[in-house]
Amino acid sequence: MYKHKSKIKNRRISARNSAKSSQFNSTIKLINFIKRLSPSWQACLPLACLIVLGWGYVAVAQAPDAGPTTAELKVALDTLWVAIAAFLVFFMNAGFGMLETGFCRQKNAVNVLAKNLIVFALATVAFWVIGFGLMFGDGNDFIGLNGFFLTGADNSPATGEAAYKGVFSALSWAGVPLAAKFLFQLVFAGTAATIVSGAVAERIKFLDFLIFSILLVGIAYPITGHWIWGAGWLADRGFWDFAGSTVVHSVGGWAALMGAAFLGPRIGKYQDGKVVALPGHNMSIATLGCLILWLGWFGFNPGSVMAADPNAITHIALTTNMAGAVGGIAATATAWLYLGKPDLSMIINGILAGLVAITAPCAYVSIPGAVIIGLIAGVIVVFSVTLFDKIGIDDPVGATSVHLVCGIFGTLAVGLWSVGPGVYSWYGEGAGPTKGLFAGGGLGQLGIQFLGVISVGGMTVLLSSIFWLALKYTLGIRVTRDEELEGLDIHEHGMEAYSGFLKENSPSGFTESGNSGGYSSGEDYSTKI
Repeated sequence: MYKHKSKIKNRRISARNSAKSSQFNSTIKLINFIKRLSPSWQACLPLACLIVLGWGYVAVAQAPDAGPTTAELKVALDTLWVAIAAFLVFFMNAGFGMLETGFCRQKNAVNVLAKNLIVFALATVAFWVIGFGLMFGDGNDFIGLNGFFLTGADNSPATGEAAYKGVFSALSWAGVPLAAKFLFQLVFAGTAATIVSGAVAERIKFLDFLIFSILLVGIAYPITGHWIWGAGWLADRGFWDFAGSTVVHSVGGWAALMGAAFLGPRIGKYQDGKVVALPGHNMSIATLGCLILWLGWFGFNPGSVMAADPNAITHIALTTNMAGAVGGIAATATAWLYLGKPDLSMIINGILAGLVAITAPCAYVSIPGAVIIGLIAGVIVVFSVTLFDKIGIDDPVGATSVHLVCGIFGTLAVGLWSVGPGVYSWYGEGAGPTKGLFAGGGLGQLGIQFLGVISVGGMTVLLSSIFWLALKYTLGIRVTRDEELEGLDIHEHGMEAYSGFLKENSPSGFTESGNSGGYSSGEDYSTKI
C-alpha cells in the first residue's frame, strides 16, 4: 500500500517537473523568436500588449447593451418579410420570360427574352422618376403630386395619421421603411408592363415596345393605381383590390388588348376564314415558367399584407394556392371536353387564371370561396382564349384572357364571396370590403367593384390607345412582312436563340438555319381550332 502511494507521488512530481520543463522550453523559444525579429518589430510588441489590455478594460467597463425593443423587432421582421416577398415577385420576370418564349416560335425567342429582361430595368427607372409619386404621393383623389424621384418628407416606419409625417400618406399604414415600400410596389409595376409583352409578341418593333412600357409604368399604371391604392376616389367609395387583380393584372390586360388590336394578327394566323394554331416551340420552358409564376404568387399576394402577420400570410397563401390548383384542374377538364384533348397550354393558363382571379379577394374570402373562384376562372379562360381568336385578336400567350378577363372576374369576386368584417383578425375596423352577395351582403359591394372595373378599364384603354396610335403614326409599331417571316431574332437583334437548329421561315414550315437551298420539312404542323 505504501509503495503504491509512493509510486503515485513520484508520478505527480515527475509530471510537474515535465510541465515546468516544457514551459521553460517554450519561454526560451519565444525569447529566441523575439530576438530574431527586426528592431522595429520588437518595438511594436509592447504597444500591442498595451492595446490588448486597453481593449480588455473597455470591454469590462462598458455597460451591457439593452438590445432592440419589441417595436424595433417588429419593424425588422416586417421589413424582412416585405423584402422576401418583393424578391419572389421580381423572380416572376423569369417566369414570364420562360412562359412567353415557350409559347412563341423559335425564330422570335431572343426577341421575347430581350423584352422581358429589359422591361424591368426600364420600369425601375420610370417608376422611380415619376410613377411612384403619381401613384402614392400626396395630391388629390385623381393623381399624386409629390414624391417624384422618391424625394420629400417621410418618417417611415412610423404609422398612422398621428405618427406619420411625410408625402406618402397613402402608405402610412405599412410599418416598414420607405425603401421597402418602394421596392415592393416597383416589382408590381414591372409585372404590369411584362403582361403586355406576350400579347404583342412576334410582330412588334422592339423600340416601340420599350417606349410603350415606359409610358405604361410611368403614367397609365400609376394614375389608375392612385385611385385605388393611393387613397383616391375609388378607395373613398369602398372599392377593394387586395393584391392587384385590377390594379396590376387588368391594367396590363387592357394595355395588351389594345396593343394586339392595333398590331393585327400574325401572318398565317387566319387562313381561308379559319383560325390556325401557331404552336409554341418549347412547352418545357413554358411549363417551367408557369411553375416559377406560381411560386412568385406566394410573394405577390401574401406579401401585400406588408407585415409579418402569421395568420394573414398563411390564409392568403392557402387561398392563393387553392385557386391556382383548382383553376388548373378546371381548365384541364374544360379543354378536354371542349377541344377534345387536355391541351397543356390550357392547363398552364388555367393555373394562371386561378391565381389572377384570387389576387383581389385572397384576404377577404374563405378557402371554399377560393376553390369556387379558381374553378370558375379555369373554365372562363378556355372559352376566352378561343373567343379572342375568333374575333381576330391574336394573342400568342393568352395574356388578355388570363390577366384581363380573369382579372375582371377576380375583382368582381370580392363583391360575390367576401366574408365581411369580423371574421378574420386582419380585417380591422373599416379595413376591408363588406359582405359579398353570396355571403348575404346584397349587391352593394358588387356594384362598387363593377364601378372600379369599368373606370380603370376606360382610363387604361384611353391612355393605351393614345400611346399605341402615337407610336403607330410616328415610328410604326409593326415589323415588315419579310422581317416577321424570317423572325425578329435576326432582324431586331442579329442573333438566333438556337443557332444551327431548324428555323421557321413561313407560318407553317421550317427551313434549316443557314441552308440556302430552302430545305423544308414538307409538313404543315399547324392545327385548326
